[in-house]
Amino acid sequence: MSGTLNSLSAGFAVALTPLNLALAAIGAFVGTAVGALPGIGPLNAVALLLPLVYALKLPPESALIVLAAVYYGGGYGGRIAAILLNVPGDPSSVMTTLDGYPMARRGEGGLALSITAIGSFIGGVGATVLMILAAPAIARAALAFGPAEYVALMVFAFALLAGVGGARPAKSIAAAAFGLLLSAVGTDSGTGIERFTFGELELLDGVDFTVVVIGLFAVVEVLTLIEERAAMVSLVSTPLGRSFPAIGEILHTLPTMLRAALVGFVVGVLPGTGASIAATLSWTLERRLVDRTGTFGTGDIRGVAAPETADNAAQTGAMVPMLALGIPGSGTTAVLLGALMLYNITPGPLLFIQRPEIVWGLIASFVVGNVVLLVLNLPLVGLFIRILALPPWALSPTVVACAFSGVWAVNNSVRDLFLAIAFGVLGWAGRKAGVPLLPMLLGLVLGRLIEDNIRRALALSGGEVLVLFASPIALGLWLVAAGILFAPRLLQRVR
Repeated sequence: MSGTLNSLSAGFAVALTPLNLALAAIGAFVGTAVGALPGIGPLNAVALLLPLVYALKLPPESALIVLAAVYYGGGYGGRIAAILLNVPGDPSSVMTTLDGYPMARRGEGGLALSITAIGSFIGGVGATVLMILAAPAIARAALAFGPAEYVALMVFAFALLAGVGGARPAKSIAAAAFGLLLSAVGTDSGTGIERFTFGELELLDGVDFTVVVIGLFAVVEVLTLIEERAAMVSLVSTPLGRSFPAIGEILHTLPTMLRAALVGFVVGVLPGTGASIAATLSWTLERRLVDRTGTFGTGDIRGVAAPETADNAAQTGAMVPMLALGIPGSGTTAVLLGALMLYNITPGPLLFIQRPEIVWGLIASFVVGNVVLLVLNLPLVGLFIRILALPPWALSPTVVACAFSGVWAVNNSVRDLFLAIAFGVLGWAGRKAGVPLLPMLLGLVLGRLIEDNIRRALALSGGEVLVLFASPIALGLWLVAAGILFAPRLLQRVR
């Protein structure tokens, strides 16, 4: 333990140098500003800034510190559009819209943003503490998850998603199935065969997530605002409310934040899962644990705190397999892994011995960066919530302009703009029919992961399907998922 504390103190000496402290502040601010733009998540922000950081010839520890600050700053920034405009900037912020946007509509947008800042701080710092204490042991445990276990984990996530649909689990499952179908569009990763492209070259890489999320959320919201002009007026005439939560509200959400930090960190450590699964699991688990009156999904402050805390904790947890095993735990950590490679640094267990200033400097910067993020964003909440003060005639065009700018920035494709509109009309019709949009979106996100892991599991077992249920971890996850799906129905029939 003393060796860990000595290493951590050396890491703080690296993170608190004037250069690295300034880089952490700049990265947090830039990440928040970029992440607030609809359609641009932390992954794109880090990927866009990586060439610039390398061109500036920063030391490797400084480069990682500024990119990590952009990483969690972008994660927080995506919540601004998710809460105020119902436009999630990345998959993990989808869950925040469920309670954050209803809070904004009733004049509590400032409170929701403040809670996300506090939750992100607790999640990031709590996960950093867990990383310091348990990183070696958790990295070894992560090795127990093979392809079959990942398949079971994602089925478990979809089983929890059925609960998001409330009394309509069948519609939730149908929406998730449609999302899985969308994920199959493009080139098969195993055989190279085209699937569902209809001869269109632009579909060879599949349906882009940004196109779908902008269509299903931004375009749908604009169509809904146009349809319900009275709602447009009420939206902008609603008082913006206070920007700081009361002590009682913080204490009310603190148990939720602590549980979500643990869930997010554990999920983040597992390579390939990501913050979207952590946010989904945390929100649904909190709903089952504490939602006694059915307020989750209607503007419950705990429904905002849970996914936000889990998201930031998962972002920190994803660093564990990257640093300890050289395995990126998410798309963004894959970019950070590329940054290490640019500096001819090989991640893995030896990194802790050969370049401790990089590892512990980065870990210490998580604490420093989250403090900077909290200090920066709490005073700026009042600035962000002024977005809702736009008049009705300006709000919809502004949302469309920002959203379509994000779509255009991906591939510079007019076809993507038309696809976004098509998904918007589809989502609007689905909302009218009572079909939840969240399972569709997450089906698209997780579809390729499920397919690739099923292929790997079957390849390792020689085509034996029972390998998906062979290990105790996989079997346990399958049984829990089945219980979530079928136990309520069975109990209802028994009653």
